[in-house]
Amino acid sequence: MANEVTIPLLPCASIDEVAEFYVMLGFTITYRQYRPNAYLSVRREEINLHFFGIPGYEPERSYSSCLIQVEDPRELYEAFAHGMRAVYGQVLVSGLPRMTRPRRDGFLVVDPGGNWIRVMSAVREQEPRSSNGLTRALHNAEMLAGSHAAERQALKILERALVREVHASEEERATALEFRDELLERLGLRS
Repeated sequence: MANEVTIPLLPCASIDEVAEFYVMLGFTITYRQYRPNAYLSVRREEINLHFFGIPGYEPERSYSSCLIQVEDPRELYEAFAHGMRAVYGQVLVSGLPRMTRPRRDGFLVVDPGGNWIRVMSAVREQEPRSSNGLTRALHNAEMLAGSHAAERQALKILERALVREVHASEEERATALEFRDELLERLGLRS
């Protein structure tokens, strides 16, 4: 077999809220159904996402996720950020919806349905085998915050490493401090 296509079906409380959100990000609505079941499909270039409404669904408790692999995640991030700024005046980094800043492995969008949309490079770089504790701590903090929504735990790991790893390079410290600032902003501890 060839040319197979897999499209995730993601839950939401309101297909209207989800539709507005994805249109803001530059997607086009390709199908919308209200009865007998709420259903929505959106498309942006080759990215297809489908949603189904569930009455009483709680987006904050969602475990739904999908992965989008693209050639250049930063390019898609900039397009999404442009749409968010046009509607909200800023890129939303906390609450629902939200979007993380891009890292070397991509970025995360959490939509109004609570779905975690992970945008990553189609060509994955090997993780650097570093003996540097700050680089390892940064990687672990990014994984915790991005995969488990454990921003507080990620912040603790990163702050301990920043104190402990006094011999890290200026570039490594700057990258770690930038992510620490993002975590503080996500947690509402800095605006």
